[in-house]
Amino acid sequence: MKLLVLPLLFSFCFSVYSFAQKKDTIVTTEGRQVTLTPVVVRSGTNVPGFIKKVEEDTTFYKAFKNLRILNYSSINDVRMFNRRGKVEASLYSKTRQWAAKSCRVTKVLEEKTAGDFYKSNGDYNYYTAELYASLFFAMDTVCGQTNLVGDPAKSIKGKKGLEKNKEQLKMLFFNPGKDIPGIPLMGNKVKVFDPAHSDLYDFSIDINEYKGKPAYQFSLKMKENLVFYKKDDVVIDEMITWFDYETFEVRARNYKLSYNAGVYSFNVSMEVEIDKFGSLLYPKVIRYDGNWGVLIKGKERGLFTATIYDLAFAKTALE
Repeated sequence: MKLLVLPLLFSFCFSVYSFAQKKDTIVTTEGRQVTLTPVVVRSGTNVPGFIKKVEEDTTFYKAFKNLRILNYSSINDVRMFNRRGKVEASLYSKTRQWAAKSCRVTKVLEEKTAGDFYKSNGDYNYYTAELYASLFFAMDTVCGQTNLVGDPAKSIKGKKGLEKNKEQLKMLFFNPGKDIPGIPLMGNKVKVFDPAHSDLYDFSIDINEYKGKPAYQFSLKMKENLVFYKKDDVVIDEMITWFDYETFEVRARNYKLSYNAGVYSFNVSMEVEIDKFGSLLYPKVIRYDGNWGVLIKGKERGLFTATIYDLAFAKTALE
């Protein structure tokens, strides 16, 4: 049975759905209970095949990798908060990345800062800011860049301390649901699709519109009545993903993550909107809000929004 059905069938099912009894159906696959809306049931979606495609998806990670080979501008809004919830430092900037011959470099077009965002020597005063910079800035020319989706674990090879922690957090952001090596006591807790974790989550599939186009909406959420000792096995508290109805490419993802191992902790939420430039997916808007802490530096709360625009394919030489 095909996973995706023709758009015409989608329109038909959507029309019928509006008149149908609004009663969800629960099916079980590999120990997971999956809630299907009536429109999904009528579409004939192959649920095990659907879950498998979600688990094996690389389009979300690929969208971020594509930023390494494109010219683009970005608006960067980073705010750091004190314990009372007041902004104590911030950065607002506009930057332009130039990419060519597997290299890239970031030029600052405009920048405004407040508070102690930078140290006196020009380094970042907050590791949330360092994380942001490692995601979107290449202040010195960086070469050997590709958009190939390989083994993310290679990114932490040879790294230690805070640099390793940043790479691990990026792996968790870009590839949620996949094993993250080297985070204390986390083990395989992020592998939400592992049948061994089927008792931790509620899953659901729906078909609706996302920004005017039909999309599958897949949701997983920690069970509400989970016993307290089982909550320690949960890292991805909630994840909602919209997949293009025809291509099954990720169009958007919202997720909440939390973890506390004493020496390493975070509690963050992220929203990512994916767009397309030519045939390449890219993250158009990324919103982050949360706390992140390591024992040697304590905890801090930050909020950032990155807006990517004015894309162009890489040129033959850096400008």
